[in-house]
Amino acid sequence: MNKIINTLREKKSIPLDRFINIALYDKKFGYYMKKNPFGKNGDFITAPNISILFSEMIAVWVISFWEHLKYPKKINIVEMGGGSGEMIFQLLKTFENFPMFKNSCKTYIFERSPFLIKLQKKKLKKFKVKWLKKLKNVEKYPTIYLANEFFDSLSIKQFFKKKNLWFERCVKMQNSRYQYFNVRYDIKKLESKIGIKISKKQQFIEFSPLQLQYLREISEIVNLYKGGLLLIDYGYKKNLMKDTIQSVYKHKKNEVFNNVGKSDITHHISFNLVSKIAKKFQLKCSDIVTQSDFLVNLGILERAEIISRSLPFTKKANIYFRLKRLIDKNQMGKLFKVIFLSNTNSFFNRGFKAD
Repeated sequence: MNKIINTLREKKSIPLDRFINIALYDKKFGYYMKKNPFGKNGDFITAPNISILFSEMIAVWVISFWEHLKYPKKINIVEMGGGSGEMIFQLLKTFENFPMFKNSCKTYIFERSPFLIKLQKKKLKKFKVKWLKKLKNVEKYPTIYLANEFFDSLSIKQFFKKKNLWFERCVKMQNSRYQYFNVRYDIKKLESKIGIKISKKQQFIEFSPLQLQYLREISEIVNLYKGGLLLIDYGYKKNLMKDTIQSVYKHKKNEVFNNVGKSDITHHISFNLVSKIAKKFQLKCSDIVTQSDFLVNLGILERAEIISRSLPFTKKANIYFRLKRLIDKNQMGKLFKVIFLSNTNSFFNRGFKAD
């Protein structure tokens, strides 16, 4: 008998974010805690697993930011949600070509899943990497946080307005099936907690308490020691928030209440809300750009040309097929957005403007 059913027997209903948190992160039952969700045998594939070029461009960006900070003797790199370990593996391989940077770099992964930590440790056994239980447990150096498809995996609350009253979306059991159950809610409680009038001109709200917590913790480190957060995720720029919750099971769309504990549950990031929260924590926000523009601005097309120049046609075609998945507007290129949040003294535009 799974934990959600047991909890609902006791509570009758639970907020949506608690349902998602158990479904994804419960130690015994949670989706991320017991399997590898990435790749052909999993349920979805992320950019670092599509093409090595993605991680190489992130490495270029990281080193450029280090140069922008005037080559500090020590710098922390923290990947938030290490996934299969592929991105940090390729970053560290690339850093080996830049010995001065490599010697200054201390590498960390912030990961909640013991199962994925085992996978990451196996893949990264040749490299010096530390795993964090808390984002703030880094040494007192400038710190770059990298979050690729991390924030979308955090549990969310949902609220909606009906006849000038706000309701919170909860989950209950009825006839042995999960169902939504709406509960009256004082939206001022949420606004007091965030410190932002989040309900202004909104009819619907998606909000992640963990996103708020992580942005607060990152801002404390970044404002003390310099650095920033590079956030790459699928999401939208419009001010008006919307219901974006979705589930994926074996690379196909899945009803949220089907295959619970066996499927991923995600949402689209409101980049506008991320910006507002970041500014509240005294962070400066870059423009919000598409993943396509970000990677092209960093030189991914030129890099693809260089590495494919002397390859046979089939291998060259494979490189460009994978590249298309990353930057084509009908694939990941437009759907995924990028933002950089930094302390005001170290604002940096590489990748966000064409060189």
